[in-house]
Amino acid sequence: MQTLSKPTSPILSLDGRVVLVTGGARGLGAATCRCLAEAGAPVVVADLRHEQAAALTEELNTTDGTAGNAIAIALDVTSPDQITACIEQVIDRYGHIDGLVNNAGIDITESVEDLTVEQWQRVIDVNLNGPFFMAKAVFPYLRENGGGHIINVVSTAAKRAWANASAYHASKWGLLGLSQALHVEGRPHNIKVTSLIAGGMRTPFLLDRFPDIDQTTLQDPANVAATIRYLMMQPEGTVISEMMVLPMKETSWP
Repeated sequence: MQTLSKPTSPILSLDGRVVLVTGGARGLGAATCRCLAEAGAPVVVADLRHEQAAALTEELNTTDGTAGNAIAIALDVTSPDQITACIEQVIDRYGHIDGLVNNAGIDITESVEDLTVEQWQRVIDVNLNGPFFMAKAVFPYLRENGGGHIINVVSTAAKRAWANASAYHASKWGLLGLSQALHVEGRPHNIKVTSLIAGGMRTPFLLDRFPDIDQTTLQDPANVAATIRYLMMQPEGTVISEMMVLPMKETSWP
């Protein structure tokens, strides 16, 4: 009887792959940091809420298998200077960076008539300019490193529209376009870029603004974090450039 050797899995390991997560202190960002750390990735929890980021890294660094690998960095994604300093700190600490999850995002629920110019600009700055600044900062390091992965957390708001979210829609439609452009520019350098179109989640992003929302229509952010991990573990030579992940009772998608 012939014994067949077990095929080697083509799935990438995240062991030692340094991943920076913006907005990493809570919600989907925190769930992503936990999920990637469990898979062996040293994670950089980058967030304006530095105390919460530091508390999460302490949690991660006392978990078996991730001890000492996570760091917290205070970061405003609308500041190119802070972003440069953040990336330099990551390189000084680890010597390289392998992945970026552009997760930080905000929304202001106002009609076009009531939305101020300053509010419009703030949403665009965080949701669209921020990912551009971050990608621009990490691209040279990923190229020199022989490749890497950028995941932009988009939204079903990039595929359809509803009332009182004009700035949010504009930012997310723009982010989807930016992601596709980055995908084209990154491919020659083995830099993978993915647009992750996520449906509603049980996170402060929604729950703080809509406390009466039916939470049964929302998904656990841990499920979306697991999708991010899946995307980052695709074999060499393969990239999933766009993926949509929805709760079964999604209300913002048909």
